[in-house]
Amino acid sequence: MKKFLTLTFLLSLFATHSQDSILIKSKVANAIGELREFVAIPNDALNADDIDSNLFWLRKKFTERGFNSTILETEGLPLFFAALPMDDNKPTILFYMHLDGQSVDAKKWDQPDPYKVVLKSKSDDGWKTESFSELDDDINYDWRLFGRSTSDDKGPIVMFLNAIDALKKDGIDIPYNVKVILDSEEEKSSAPLPQAVRTYKDLLKADFLVINDGPVHVSGKPTIVYGCRGITTLSITSHGPIKPQHSGHYGNYAPNPGFQLAQLLATMKDADGKVLIKGYYDGITLDDATLEILKSVPDNIEEINKNLAIANPEKVGSFYQESLQYPSLNIRGLGSGWIGDQARTILPATATAELDLRLVPETDGNRLKKLVKEHIKNQGYHILDTEPTMDVRLKYDKIVTIKEGTVTDAFRTDLNNPFGNNIVKTMENKFGEKLVQIRIMGGTVPISPFINELKIPAFIIPMANPDNNQHSANENLKIRQIAYGIKTFYTLLSSKL
Repeated sequence: MKKFLTLTFLLSLFATHSQDSILIKSKVANAIGELREFVAIPNDALNADDIDSNLFWLRKKFTERGFNSTILETEGLPLFFAALPMDDNKPTILFYMHLDGQSVDAKKWDQPDPYKVVLKSKSDDGWKTESFSELDDDINYDWRLFGRSTSDDKGPIVMFLNAIDALKKDGIDIPYNVKVILDSEEEKSSAPLPQAVRTYKDLLKADFLVINDGPVHVSGKPTIVYGCRGITTLSITSHGPIKPQHSGHYGNYAPNPGFQLAQLLATMKDADGKVLIKGYYDGITLDDATLEILKSVPDNIEEINKNLAIANPEKVGSFYQESLQYPSLNIRGLGSGWIGDQARTILPATATAELDLRLVPETDGNRLKKLVKEHIKNQGYHILDTEPTMDVRLKYDKIVTIKEGTVTDAFRTDLNNPFGNNIVKTMENKFGEKLVQIRIMGGTVPISPFINELKIPAFIIPMANPDNNQHSANENLKIRQIAYGIKTFYTLLSSKL
């Protein structure tokens, strides 16, 4: 039997004197319709034509809400910028979201087309497809919308637009200047963003930045995040014989690059997962007040371990939130020879490890990459940035080629920042419960250029459900989160922080 939320409960979601006038059903229903329309426009960041089509849609929708908008050219794909008419007597909020999405492998989705939103309900047997006409009479807030970028990040954009509609309908004079910047290359590291922020610095000027990307805490509670880790990458290739060799003829004679690489990687971490590279954790201290905030996050360690299917976590931190305060060293991929049905009796020519290094504000990405390379050199390896020549092969016993990725810096706003304190107070008053306050999240949002160039504090206020499958097949957005997102934007834009 379908369980629909009562009108009384729905109204409680918006229980303030100004918000009582919001037609909840129509706002959520309108948002669902717009999201279906928006998702239907493919947005693969690797396809420039996709991005152009999305920019056209955005310009139309923001203009309808009274925004002045423009396309900002960059060294890569353009950014979308919009602003309501400015008042010099008001402080300015800059909102950041992104319009691009991860590529899709349609064969892995449980629907014919990931760009055509499908409505589903959860049952004991799994997910059941529902007709959108079922929403005409009432809205089940536990049902979900499945499609690429429903949660990451088209959903929050649509929530924002519908909150603007609600504010106008209620005659609210927004006590801020409102600016919006939408990234079109977030899913491929936003390489053009630092230069673009420098170029458009005056246009983007604001008092503080709000990022609406990612999911709320796994508890489902309203969440504010004060920072995110940065990221950089290293690709390490060890070299054996110049081409694959018969393992019978040359096994026990030609050095095996797979074993060499495995031995090298094993020197980088201990059995508890702590990085052994000298100086990797330098500069990080956690005082009692910070530890208290970290411990206040309602993580269920037993549930986390169960979901990961692990007996015990690594020991970089004594609990989950503490572990995120340190830079990580992760093997994100390993490759050598052939495996599975393709396996053959050869001695491989190369072995490659792809590493990612998650950064915190105390750790510079270029410095960490340098430490890793120094460590490799100290293990007796000759380091190159190109394929080894014959002369080099015949001279050195152990050779690696290292390719470096770009650095996206971490950021973290002080927990006592007055804008942050006011956001917390305002949202707790509206939602009637304590916010989950996360000092720094594990993932990376390319926000550091705004902090570095504009010199403003930044806060992540996520909107999506924690189990939204972002970046993966069957990405989804719970309808309840649409109501939550509209209410959150409404709250932020109707209250003087």
